[in-house]
Amino acid sequence: MAPAAREQLDDYLDRLARRASRHTHAAYRRDLCAFQKYCESVNVAGWADVDAARIRAYIGARHHQGKLSARSLQRCLSAIRSFFDDLLKKRLLQGNPARGVRPPKSRRRLPRLLDVDAVAGLLDAPAGDRLEIRDRAMWELFYSSGLRLSELVGLDVGDVDFAAGSVFVRNGKGGKARYVPVGARALEAIGAWLEVRSALTGAVRPALFVSRQGRRIAPRTVEMRLERWRAKLNLVERVHPHMLRHSFASHMLEASSDLRAVQELLGHATLATTQIYTHVDFQRLAAVYDQSHPRARRDRHRKA
Repeated sequence: MAPAAREQLDDYLDRLARRASRHTHAAYRRDLCAFQKYCESVNVAGWADVDAARIRAYIGARHHQGKLSARSLQRCLSAIRSFFDDLLKKRLLQGNPARGVRPPKSRRRLPRLLDVDAVAGLLDAPAGDRLEIRDRAMWELFYSSGLRLSELVGLDVGDVDFAAGSVFVRNGKGGKARYVPVGARALEAIGAWLEVRSALTGAVRPALFVSRQGRRIAPRTVEMRLERWRAKLNLVERVHPHMLRHSFASHMLEASSDLRAVQELLGHATLATTQIYTHVDFQRLAAVYDQSHPRARRDRHRKA
């Protein structure tokens, strides 16, 4: 490529380093330098000579070579798109050729779940101090209502309606608000937390769940506290907040088979997002089948 093209890429990466995280900058540098080498290998003189077909061919080649996962290719395309957006803003291009290129779809991973007994073991563990009383209320609410981590830490005391047995999620994903039912055990745990919450410094603030200093609890703190409970209970598998949400969804669907209701409870915009839990449920059924049917294990795994 022409020296000017290399300088344009170097300039973009230098400016990116000042505003992006170190991880993002390193990933974008790696992706864009690899794309630059490809362009040089096919005798592209400058960035203005790159069109959508060229980018599509590059992404397709990397995909078929199996060198990058679908998610990494999505990030690679995002890096190329951002770089060309920068050139467009500087009026070095008339359009962004990467805007018309779609990344390959990544395979959706089935969520990891806790079975009912494992959840009960976590929720029934005794609380040793005020912070553990708070923790139990959070774990109960995660599993009772299927909240996202951001939704739980964003709750205020006034969002809990004990009479109606519900909680108001004001800032769900996409800015959508919703009311979610809360079970009796979760309400009981929240009530126990509210009795000791005022003893924490600054707990007059509206946040439902606060830190030792009385400030609204941070998402990272919730994750760390859950890991602490995992170690305390000697659980082998790592547990994260979203696993409790996944377990809620799977157990609700298993008991009710009402996919539409589970969609509303989770706050999913589309039913397709919720349908992943039908695959989880099928996996459970398939496991039971393999263990129970006298001819299942041999027949299901026999090569054609």
